[in-house]
Amino acid sequence: MKTYNYIYDDGESRRLDVFLAENAQLTRSYAATLIADGCVTVNGKAATKNTKLKQGDCIDVTIPEPQEYTVEPENIPLDIIYEDEHLLVVNKPKDMVVHPAAGNYSGTLVNAILYHCGDSLSGINGVMRPGILHRIDKNTSGLLLVAKNDNAHLFLSEQIKEHSLTREYEAVVYGNLKNDSGTVDAPIARHPVKRKQMAIVSGGKEAVTHYNVLERFGNFTHVRLRLETGRTHQIRVHMASLGHAVAGDDVYGPRKVITKLGGQCLHARKIGFIHPETHEYMEFTSDLPQYFTNFLNECRGK
Repeated sequence: MKTYNYIYDDGESRRLDVFLAENAQLTRSYAATLIADGCVTVNGKAATKNTKLKQGDCIDVTIPEPQEYTVEPENIPLDIIYEDEHLLVVNKPKDMVVHPAAGNYSGTLVNAILYHCGDSLSGINGVMRPGILHRIDKNTSGLLLVAKNDNAHLFLSEQIKEHSLTREYEAVVYGNLKNDSGTVDAPIARHPVKRKQMAIVSGGKEAVTHYNVLERFGNFTHVRLRLETGRTHQIRVHMASLGHAVAGDDVYGPRKVITKLGGQCLHARKIGFIHPETHEYMEFTSDLPQYFTNFLNECRGK
């Protein structure tokens, strides 16, 4: 069991669960659970998730020891790019879900890293997401960073919060982008009607994506994308908003889907961060997978 202390110094009053989600790097639902379980106090007193924080408030958060995992470890091969006692960098294949959820309680990346790491994983994000700092979609391939202890988790999460973590992707998008480079700065939130989708919504969370054209094919464009923020479906939503959805995207792309891609042609190619122990900058890259290079070659051929 570990306790973390925060002093509220924001000029504007905010809800307790929102503050914890942004500053303790907990999911908002997990923060609400901790509050309901009495694991969070404000100025030494019990609070609710709706408690409005004021300047100078002292917030104490107790993270219980991780419960016995209800997710079963599974001997699934992992493509580990780097590993030490603090963290893992894993190259996730297309079609693999990152963490268990309804309908996907086995065969996930979490099942695989539980088998590989045993009890050596951060428990900050609860039993269903041990060590998971960020995620990429099931049909997106590429690099993920996994924390093996709570100190590493908090240190690396702070870099995500400050937008100092390097995350670069490559994608093939529909059409011929007008500019060789650009930035999409548009807030993202849950779609007001299609609740399983994200959308650009006034008042949503800040979302910034930078892009550079690598190669043009007329009907398609090969691009490199750098995330300044990391919202759910961010690249897919932002590129679709430009009229250049990611090729193969069956949610934000055209109705006639390129089914042979098995989902969006999107790969998390590079990740860079300050190591939590050595404080040195580390950077890793992943080669484009076969499905991606095959599609590039087909585009070039045409």
